[in-house]
Amino acid sequence: MIVGLSLSAFTTLHVIISLIAIAAGLIVVVGMLGARRLPGTTAVFLATTVLTSATGLLFPFSGLLPSHVFAILSLAVLALAVLALYALRLEGPWRWVYVLSALVVLYLNVFVAVVQAFQKLAVLQPLSPTQSEPPFLIAQLAVLALFVILGALALRRFHPALPVNPPGAAPASGGV
Repeated sequence: MIVGLSLSAFTTLHVIISLIAIAAGLIVVVGMLGARRLPGTTAVFLATTVLTSATGLLFPFSGLLPSHVFAILSLAVLALAVLALYALRLEGPWRWVYVLSALVVLYLNVFVAVVQAFQKLAVLQPLSPTQSEPPFLIAQLAVLALFVILGALALRRFHPALPVNPPGAAPASGGV
């Protein structure tokens, strides 16, 4: 039992949270490419990505596994994304810190999804039973290349306008 759920139920919950995080993250990246913040979707992306990493650390284990390293790395990078977006409001260099950190944590989630797909899907499993065969490596390189391209484009395009101040409010300081 993990947090009151059977291992199977907890695994299902973890997978659902992970898929929501990936879907929301992809929407956030599309928003970045159009210089839009998408605050609600961004909050869902960041929260579910935190939950994905946190729940990943709750599975029974003996010894440090690569999945734990990914989860810890993801949580550290997520802290940067949250700090840059919510505390430092994307001011100055924090815009690119947010863009890169959001893309890195989304990439980590997609990387793990590809690993899981090759382990669990009957159509992919025979193509790379040890995950060191060319189909697996090609899939991971394609994902990496896609994220490098998306990152470069998002860094160039994500310059969201400052929010308009309500009447009587002090003017916003600094640029985004």
